Amino acid sequence: MTKQLQVYKCNGCGQIVQVLHAAEGDLACCGTPMVLMTEGTTDAAKEKHVPVITKTATGYKVTVGSVAHPMEEKHWIEWIELVADGVSYMRFLKPGDAPEAEFCIAGAKNVYARELCNLHGHWRADA
Repeated sequence: MTKQLQVYKCNGCGQIVQVLHAAEGDLACCGTPMVLMTEGTTDAAKEKHVPVITKTATGYKVTVGSVAHPMEEKHWIEWIELVADGVSYMRFLKPGDAPEAEFCIAGAKNVYARELCNLHGHWRADA
């Protein structure tokens, strides 16, 4: 059974999907089940991946890592997501962009951020 906002990856072709509507069925691609991407929450590597959430005057700023994450052609942050009171806001990035995103969201109480590194997977931090 899937849950809303879970992220799955196909180990065959690399396709990544996010669940918008939870259901009883399993997700499959390339003839095999897709793999649920587990969110890391603790950095142990040289590259920092856990999102850092900062409250701003207009909402939230999410920066990837306590030290700026590389944004190179072979290693970058694909997207940053802020989930506020169950609503998902995403910013897609490309190599050369800053590993950060600002979200203008007022009055949110339950906030967390997630991001996807093309090499090191899915990461999360709670506000």
